[in-house]
Amino acid sequence: MKTIDKIYINGAFVTPHGQEMFELINPATNEVIGQVRLGDETDAQLAIASAKEAFKTFSLSTKETRMSYLQKLYDALKKRVDDLTAATIQEYGAPISRAKASTEMALDAFLYAQEVLKDFEFERKAGRSQVRMEPLGVVGIITPWNANANYLCGKLATAISAGCTVVMKPSEMSALQTAVVLEAFHEAGLPAGIFNVVNGLGNVVGAELTRHPDVAKISFTGSTAVGKTIARGAVDTMKRVTLELGGKSPNIILDDADLSKAIPMAVAAGFMNNGQACIAGTRLLVPETRLGEVKALLKEAVANVKVGDPADATTAIGPMVSVKQYERVQSYIQSGIEQGAEVLAGGPGHPEGLEGGNFVKPTVFTNVTPDMKIAREEIFGPVISVLTYKTEEEAVAMANDTTYGLAAYVSSTNEERAKKVAAQIVAGRVMVNSLQHDPMAPFGGFKQSGIGREYGIFGLEEYVEPKAIIRD
Repeated sequence: MKTIDKIYINGAFVTPHGQEMFELINPATNEVIGQVRLGDETDAQLAIASAKEAFKTFSLSTKETRMSYLQKLYDALKKRVDDLTAATIQEYGAPISRAKASTEMALDAFLYAQEVLKDFEFERKAGRSQVRMEPLGVVGIITPWNANANYLCGKLATAISAGCTVVMKPSEMSALQTAVVLEAFHEAGLPAGIFNVVNGLGNVVGAELTRHPDVAKISFTGSTAVGKTIARGAVDTMKRVTLELGGKSPNIILDDADLSKAIPMAVAAGFMNNGQACIAGTRLLVPETRLGEVKALLKEAVANVKVGDPADATTAIGPMVSVKQYERVQSYIQSGIEQGAEVLAGGPGHPEGLEGGNFVKPTVFTNVTPDMKIAREEIFGPVISVLTYKTEEEAVAMANDTTYGLAAYVSSTNEERAKKVAAQIVAGRVMVNSLQHDPMAPFGGFKQSGIGREYGIFGLEEYVEPKAIIRD
């Protein structure tokens, strides 16, 4: 069992002022695999002070200096990819294929940031004025348990590109991943104070970052409920915020789609990352005239989805991250049954032989109506709801009938038609005949899926503020 009893402030590993210990659980077995000592408000304040001091000089650094730091972080983390992948599997339960992909995304964030930074114009002309894009200041970074290392790296890379210093509050449930990443970051040898890390609870360390007057911005990825709390707290000091929140992503299968390709892709979209993904395509909208074909293909596709040991290369779905999350997903499955939806595949309870962990049967509901809880609320588990439509216009209206607007999917053999439909969907990203990620394209949500964007030039501009210098 591993004990993590240090946080990182001003370039050094230090013992937290906080005393509380938090147990780390392997979700595949529910066995305790470690513990982490949590920081408190005092630790957050010390970290903020360190970042504030470092900002004085780092904010004046050149592009070349920042790019060299990004490369050093990449080089150091590259040596630890196997360790990071193993930690992701052990404490989160991500299938090994997903864990490897997540690690690569975390690593590559530093390369893509260099590419963006290379051509970014920090000085521009507007009318008679010179406009300077200046770094905001100290940034509070708060990351989620479903993609902790990925967001630690991505958000830090963007902040460094802008010339900001940071205090990071990772998910306390992801302390093993954080430890690997942090050891690599320390080895990179950046000047003290540019990045600081405080393990701690959101309502303690996260709250201090949100209210502290020396923090200029919060970049948060997580639930919509917590995002609203941060937004309310941040306004008192007029902090800038980037909030990447929840989703209830629609997946429109148009009537001309090749179902032999579209349905397996729809299952992958709905069950990605064990279903614990904000962009998961959990609302499957299909033409009423093709429902029979869709149901048959869904049953076949789900039957081929293996649930089990996340370290097994053949596993597609691992456990839910915690007992609490398992019970949450079960409550939604039960709700679907009680409200009259038909269980096409899966259902309540553990898969046979996997009762010791937080495993959920991959579940597909049909006969779902738009008013049902399973069609409206984010479940965050491997549960897909199938809804039918009569016309393309009805499909678009149904897709947009949600408080969320993070991602969406469209399948069609006519790409121009699919693009036309995609243009009508109110979502930050729409994937056409694809599940691909583009690290240079903006990512973020409409409506209650968030504020602001990450990735590429769009993400970098969230960390700078334009200053106009007007001359005669």
